[in-house]
Amino acid sequence: MTARARSRLSAEREGEILRAVLDLLREHGYEALTMDLVASRTRSSKATLYRQWESKARLVLVALRRAGSTPGNGEAIDTGSVAGDLRELMRRAGDHVVENAELLRALALELHRGTELRATFREVILLPEIEVLRTILDRGGERGEIAPDGPSAEEITYMLMSAITGRPLLEEREADAEFLVRCTDTMILPALG
Repeated sequence: MTARARSRLSAEREGEILRAVLDLLREHGYEALTMDLVASRTRSSKATLYRQWESKARLVLVALRRAGSTPGNGEAIDTGSVAGDLRELMRRAGDHVVENAELLRALALELHRGTELRATFREVILLPEIEVLRTILDRGGERGEIAPDGPSAEEITYMLMSAITGRPLLEEREADAEFLVRCTDTMILPALG
């Protein structure tokens, strides 16, 4: 979030708005979703929405991120081992992917079209997840669990994004928690040494 002043929405009110955004996204799709529509559904002013989230892209992506149970929501993962941390992260990611599969597919198409959405996706979704991975890897490195020349958090993100987007194409199934944990055990942990 930039240094712009945010309105003072309660956590409960913010949650209501973000849930409504996901409902509207399911009903209308990204392109047809407007701030007017969100304002009307949530009985908010457009000024409040823009003050809080700056743009439709940010509002939608914050709503999607908050809908997930990923650690970026403030729930830190620290099981005491890199393997445990990565497995828990993948369980959460897989649950989120399955629960929001339709929305994620629709947004994937829009990501290829819109530079604002793409830039905001990097900021709101991708970079925080890379930071979570980096924290897990740094702790593992400090404990001597991983090789110092192993893959970076960014490289692991490529592997995971490939698994998440590739499974529906190759198997016509979502990358659920079980699948992502298996990918972690067979690809990521061996790569980490």
